[in-house]
Amino acid sequence: MLAIAVHPGTAHSMHLREDHPEPELDGVPDGRGVLVELVACGVDGTDREILLAEYGAPPEGDDYLVTGHENLGRVLEVGPRVRASIRPGGLVTATVRRPGSSLYDGIGMQDFTTDDVYYERGINLLHGFLTERYVDDERYMVPVPDALGERGVLLEPISIAEKAVRQAEEIQRRLRVWRPVRAAVCGAGPIGLLTALALVLRDVDVTCWSRSRPPAPESELVDALGARYVSSQDVSLEEAATAHGPFDLIVEATGFSPLAWEAALAVGKNGVVVLTSVTGGERTTEIDADRINNHLVLGNRVLVGIVNASREDFATGVADLVLAHTRFPGWLDRLLTTPIEGLERVEELAARLEDPGEAIKTFVRPAR
Repeated sequence: MLAIAVHPGTAHSMHLREDHPEPELDGVPDGRGVLVELVACGVDGTDREILLAEYGAPPEGDDYLVTGHENLGRVLEVGPRVRASIRPGGLVTATVRRPGSSLYDGIGMQDFTTDDVYYERGINLLHGFLTERYVDDERYMVPVPDALGERGVLLEPISIAEKAVRQAEEIQRRLRVWRPVRAAVCGAGPIGLLTALALVLRDVDVTCWSRSRPPAPESELVDALGARYVSSQDVSLEEAATAHGPFDLIVEATGFSPLAWEAALAVGKNGVVVLTSVTGGERTTEIDADRINNHLVLGNRVLVGIVNASREDFATGVADLVLAHTRFPGWLDRLLTTPIEGLERVEELAARLEDPGEAIKTFVRPAR
């Protein structure tokens, strides 16, 4: 069976495998297996960093890792103990992280694992979804309405946005009456744009602060939501907060780690900054430590990092994608800018990962 894989630890090793084993339904215990044919698989900065050998590890016994974690598939066959909402012919997506041994893993919160070793499909120690077919446990499957069609490939990235918003709400329960009125989203890649969408759907006034100067595809997408786009080339984040804040919430989704400290100074009193970027490099920076400390302490501000998403976040993402499809017709389609037609076009995919150009979301459609 065809699959796109890398040799973790070796940069630029992405290649097409023709001998990846066929998945077996009974490989999942207790009749919970779901056999899925891949419809589409998105790629993102994580895949780029794996391509560049910044992290990633193969499953035990293999010297390669099948990549791809942003999956959408159509069910081919189900085991006898699979719930009725997952049926042959229906669309599904699978979550990414699988349980380890910590207390949090044991209660279904593997996105909060305290294990040093974690298991993520297509990222670390588990093969991913860039293959013709895959099998997974129905516990990690989320049904996708047929009406969403290929747009369902955006479910994994929007799950990160949903977790960012949900964790901010959980943290801000300390304030008893907190409701975000104004928010900033740093970055206008897929996660930034989908975070802006999730916040607009919650009637939050959103400022998207990103590098490109308008007019640009990203700024046009932000404008189409009725949100505000500001270029970082013209306005600092603190200046944006002065003009359009105070920001009750800032979600950082740029992949540029020094921005965390800028966001800490731009968030309003009693506000929260959620960091979503995993940065694989070794970048360092100087910060105004006393000013940042006083700003956080005297303003009861919170700085928090999140990683991965729970099944609950995927389910909320489905609801928001369906609502967005109705409220902003065509908007989701405009995110899906760059299809790669066929697993065999692995060199084109690798080139896109290294240099996305003007692509907003690159994704692979397996050849039929």
